[in-house]
Amino acid sequence: MAEPTAAGIYVHVPFCLTRCGYCDFNAYAGMDELKPRYLSALLREAAMSSPGWAGTPFVSAFLGGGTPTTMRVEDLADLLAHLRSSFDLADDAEVSIEANPDTVDEASLRAIREAGYDRLSMGAQSFDPAVLAALERIHQPSSVRAAFGAARDAGYANVNLDLIYGAEGETLESWELTVRETVALAPEHVSAYALTIEPATPLGRAVAGGATPEPDPDLQAEMFMLACDLLRDAGYRHYEISNWARPGFECRHNLGYWERRPYVGLGAGAHAYRDDVRWWNVRPPEQYLSMVEAGDLPIGGSESLDPSDAYLEEVFLRLRILEGVPASWFEEARYGPFIETGLLEDELGQLVPTERGMLLLNELVLGLTA
Repeated sequence: MAEPTAAGIYVHVPFCLTRCGYCDFNAYAGMDELKPRYLSALLREAAMSSPGWAGTPFVSAFLGGGTPTTMRVEDLADLLAHLRSSFDLADDAEVSIEANPDTVDEASLRAIREAGYDRLSMGAQSFDPAVLAALERIHQPSSVRAAFGAARDAGYANVNLDLIYGAEGETLESWELTVRETVALAPEHVSAYALTIEPATPLGRAVAGGATPEPDPDLQAEMFMLACDLLRDAGYRHYEISNWARPGFECRHNLGYWERRPYVGLGAGAHAYRDDVRWWNVRPPEQYLSMVEAGDLPIGGSESLDPSDAYLEEVFLRLRILEGVPASWFEEARYGPFIETGLLEDELGQLVPTERGMLLLNELVLGLTA
């Protein structure tokens, strides 16, 4: 009998100090009074969900948001202890928690690490004050440096810094400064995302109304290539389109998504996946709380992937994590032109995108599969 596939747990904490104008996540400011109820609901949802995952080994847990570090440290500790008692979470599982620089200090980080959260992912976004202002982030570059130093002092040896490029007013020179400042701190992992405009956000409405310019895709492409060069030179391995890591520090949890491994989703709006079926919780926190408190799983919807959709997703994700896809899956006439133009490389029979090819991933997938 085959061993069950290792899985991950995602827990969504929707609370934030402020709501950034570009953010389309299920996050809210000014709801702190819900935190005690929300913690109780997470514990109850975990207890209701876990029987359906009996016998499944879990190798990662990820507390995201929102800003999980706006929760009390004692509550974060209780939550992780409950996850360990509800699910078969390995002793050496990777346990990540997201943080914003202004919500942590050495004492809180030490307590969070001692509670079992061994990987810290911090939202730095930029080291340019003007870019942070354009993104409506409330912290300053000095806050990132201080919080990173506090994480090291607290014993963290696995830290990720999140960056965003392409905000209004950001130049290639400014972005280079941000990447170099990041490298100077020497985190184990770096995530860098191109700013995308979501229509339902304040930034999306500002762009639609002409008050704010759209990001320049050509400039964003230059920024991406610059990050590739600087991070490679600094010893980081580019293992996924938007992610770089020191060898051995690739994010195990996020790799689970890209490798199409199963995962549980707990909390308002959280998603789950198993056996080509996805389902997700209701998004509004009050609705989530009401359903869980009534003893119901807070599922808001689901979808099943048919074989053709599953195949397309497999191709897309294999290319996204630079694993590549077997050339034998396709006629040479489909992939040959991409090799000639330098968007794909044939590595011992595996078609792998180049960094230029990563910029055109959707076109590559369509060209290979349409």
